[in-house]
Amino acid sequence: MPNVSLNAGNGLLKHSVAERLRKEIVNGSLQPGTRIVEAKWATKFGVAQASIREAVNILAQAGFVSKASGRSARVIHLSEDDVAHIYQLRGAVEGLAARLAAETKPNLIVLQATMDVMRESASSGNCEGLLDCDLLYHLELCELSGNPYVIQHARRILLPFFAFVRMRVTASGQETSAWHRDLEAHQRIIDLLREGEGEVAEQYVKKAMERFAKTAYDYWEKRISHAG
Repeated sequence: MPNVSLNAGNGLLKHSVAERLRKEIVNGSLQPGTRIVEAKWATKFGVAQASIREAVNILAQAGFVSKASGRSARVIHLSEDDVAHIYQLRGAVEGLAARLAAETKPNLIVLQATMDVMRESASSGNCEGLLDCDLLYHLELCELSGNPYVIQHARRILLPFFAFVRMRVTASGQETSAWHRDLEAHQRIIDLLREGEGEVAEQYVKKAMERFAKTAYDYWEKRISHAG
């Protein structure tokens, strides 16, 4: 029994440390591309270096940190070209997911629920809640495809992308009002799935991603520069 208790305590500690480190990333104390020096953060947080290493692994799974074999972990960083290329890929993957989902007459309760909370979050100015549900919306859309490879690739793309978006939105001070037009696009996708319009939904998703790609990065960087 003591071993179980100890393991439980260690599990709570690493998640607590991961959350503290995530906040440092989101609030800009750790900038995109910055190397995470385990010894430095272990001293700052008053924990063992192994706890920082475990926290970094948790953040890597959540997309906030990139880890290449044999290299130090770094805060996720995406260039303007990276963002444009990811939107191209998202258009293809999520467009396919929408078409496949529409063909199966899926249960849209979860997808609509995430949409409803996104609206509530936008209305109340809750940026964190909006971003959380935006990610859930896109993951659920891909889940509805029923294709395990679509789901797998979607997670690989979406988790680091949304982690980076969260960092840029926080740094730029972007308000939830900027999402109003995007929210209508999200609802339109649900409506097309409900109507079984798979091919139309696929093209709509691709066009929406093209539009997002043209404005997102510039908007974040201009606001950050202006704030600076």
